Amino acid sequence: MTGPLLILAWLVIINLFGLLVFAADKKVAGTDKRRVPERTLLIIAALGASPAMIWGTQKLRHKTQKEPFRTLLRAIAVLQAIVMLLAIAWWFGLI
Repeated sequence: MTGPLLILAWLVIINLFGLLVFAADKKVAGTDKRRVPERTLLIIAALGASPAMIWGTQKLRHKTQKEPFRTLLRAIAVLQAIVMLLAIAWWFGLI
């Protein structure tokens, strides 16, 4: 596999994993069962799952009001978008 295909494969896998973890946390919310710590959710987002987790906040209606989680999740997504745009620009020799 080439570099871009490996990155794409990673993003698909980590986003599916992130969404599953997010959904599992939503399922146990409001029960006495053990929850996924917000720090763990943010680490998974930082590894590339921020798109799925942002989508999950809206579709699953989970952690939509939690601060600073909500702000940190969006900050991670913005930083990832900037890095991705810079990487694309570098790949095409624009920078």
